[in-house]
Amino acid sequence: MKKSFHFLWISQLFANLGDVFYIVGLISILYHASESAFIMVLLPFFNMAGRMMSSSIAPLLFNRYRLKQVLVISQALKTVLLLILAVGSLQTLSFIFMFIIVFAVALLDGVAQPASTSLIPRIVEKSRLLRANGILSMINESTQLGGWALGGLLVAATNGNIIIWITLLLYMISTLCIVFIVDRTPFERKITVSKKHELSEGFKIIWKDHSFRAIHVMLLLESIANVVWVAAIMYIFVANVLHVSEAWWGYLNTTFFIGLVLGGFICTKFEQAFMKKLKGIVLFSSFAMAIVMLSFGLNQVAIVALLLSLLFGVFDQFKGILLGTWLQLKASDEQLVIVYSAQGVLTSLLFALATLLAGALASIFPVQWLFIGAGLLLLVSAIYFSYVQKRFK
Repeated sequence: MKKSFHFLWISQLFANLGDVFYIVGLISILYHASESAFIMVLLPFFNMAGRMMSSSIAPLLFNRYRLKQVLVISQALKTVLLLILAVGSLQTLSFIFMFIIVFAVALLDGVAQPASTSLIPRIVEKSRLLRANGILSMINESTQLGGWALGGLLVAATNGNIIIWITLLLYMISTLCIVFIVDRTPFERKITVSKKHELSEGFKIIWKDHSFRAIHVMLLLESIANVVWVAAIMYIFVANVLHVSEAWWGYLNTTFFIGLVLGGFICTKFEQAFMKKLKGIVLFSSFAMAIVMLSFGLNQVAIVALLLSLLFGVFDQFKGILLGTWLQLKASDEQLVIVYSAQGVLTSLLFALATLLAGALASIFPVQWLFIGAGLLLLVSAIYFSYVQKRFK
């Protein structure tokens, strides 16, 4: 692997850990300041709204500036915003001020995410893409797995304000690492086309290419199905179906992330075999995810639920890494970042709407039916891929 890739994964490690600490710190500050459930719910709302809005207009930036330039500036601005929040946290902050910061950080994240993902095939040899994606996935999931636990311990030992200062330091290191990334891909500014064309280009590319369309149909079905893993639904399932304490939601979440890390490790260990059998492994993983989800919904034994959660994470990672690698290999450097921006808009919007729908359905029907419905959606996705896999050549 090139030095630039090492700078990228180190940057993402510190940025992802900082993102987790940032949320943990804000939750602590908001809870102690308000003790209001409504105020707490506004945090993910503004976060998702900001990401979705900036993802939709991100092509305007990517057509005018280099990816590395966008990434450096977005991470540097996040660092500045965290500095403002950290200094402000030394005194009493208004909720409006804090949510303006949250929204602004989310706007920058919505641009940085497609930029960093699109940078991978530019700094990694095509033959090592699967390995690179596996490594980055393992880092991301490990950070999520350990970051929340470590963040919780730090909040308990100190307070939310200290966590914000730690986040500031992590963001500074992340920004510095990005500066050392070398991207030699030729760049040509595109400012002659209409803004309407720029904003819709990613969606058009996805629709016109048969394999891209197939990938995103599966992604959208999976986005809807995965709403059952949100905390609100899992709490109900743990209490009403498994009949165990709320702590088991944490155990299930942990085993899921362990499954993701394990899946990423297996992909990197057997990268050549996985690339040769890409379609077969994606098809097997798709059906396996559907079966595991259906089994999870029908199961009432807590220990079995842990095993199923682990297996779901493994197969979900297989499928995600392989389809992501295929997209990076098939799309041109210019197309990829535009496609990822459109993908971010589609998946975020659909996940938000599906979450609201799942919450409403959970108050009407037994929560098991939501998991069974999610399993059936994943089964539809698997059957769909079995018909369209010939498009992946």
